[in-house]
Amino acid sequence: MVSKLIKPTVGDRIFDVFVYAVLCAGFIIVAYPLLYVLSSSFSDPQAVVSGKVWHFPVKPTLEGYAAVFKNSQIVTGFMNSLFYMIVGTTLNIVMTVLAAYPLSRKELQGRSVITLYFVITMFISGGLIPSYLLVKNLGLLDSRWALIIPAAMSVWNVIITRTFFQATIPQELYEAAQLDGAGDFRFLVSIAIKLSAPIIAVMALYYGVGHWNTYFNALIYLKSPDLFPLQIILRSILVVNNIDPTMVVDFEALQRKQGLADVLKYSVIVVASVPVLLIYPFVQKYFVKGVMIGSIKG
Repeated sequence: MVSKLIKPTVGDRIFDVFVYAVLCAGFIIVAYPLLYVLSSSFSDPQAVVSGKVWHFPVKPTLEGYAAVFKNSQIVTGFMNSLFYMIVGTTLNIVMTVLAAYPLSRKELQGRSVITLYFVITMFISGGLIPSYLLVKNLGLLDSRWALIIPAAMSVWNVIITRTFFQATIPQELYEAAQLDGAGDFRFLVSIAIKLSAPIIAVMALYYGVGHWNTYFNALIYLKSPDLFPLQIILRSILVVNNIDPTMVVDFEALQRKQGLADVLKYSVIVVASVPVLLIYPFVQKYFVKGVMIGSIKG
């Protein structure tokens, strides 16, 4: 028996039009600032400072990007951010898996109590001053590890990963591996991790973006400019490095300098966004699956 397609009513069509209109409006609101920043980074400084850039680059030039890569502070900050993201994310994944997998096994005695202790830290913390004193007493102050070790594990991500293990790795598979002589660590490395690519990809994205955008901890724990991540350099360019008009007598020189400063700001924003934009397409196919499976069961 062939089922007949249900013809949409007038109300359904009006609702569809409304939904598409809202989605299009939301897309424009989000996309236009990104397009403006990208176009301004490729535009002539005079066009940017005079407000001629609206949609597409005006008198396209790479002057802003040339200034970015000639600035040793920006290059150093970029390499520091890469280091924090790669090393920090690797440590985060290892710590999260090593904490989540045992908590997912019913054989672990007291796992409910351990999970409760973990959850308490999500709501109660020592605060900024005790955290600073702890980092100082550990000898991590003004070192790269000050941004990596204190953020080695997120309890929320541990809970999501634990739930993923519980939902996707059956008990029968674990028992079969035991019969073949595999221990807990061998089962984790050879079987569990290979079956957990979606959640590991999602965690890598979460942790990686967090390390790349790290700002506050670097501002608190780091003093040496050679250790600053790109976000601190970006802050100094966008916020601190303002031009005082009283210091420039020639108006044309002031306008040119202001234009170069604006183009440099937009170029740095684009450069700072590229690594995350390059990572996301590779993990996008795992994103929804990993988050949904890791969150539907507690």
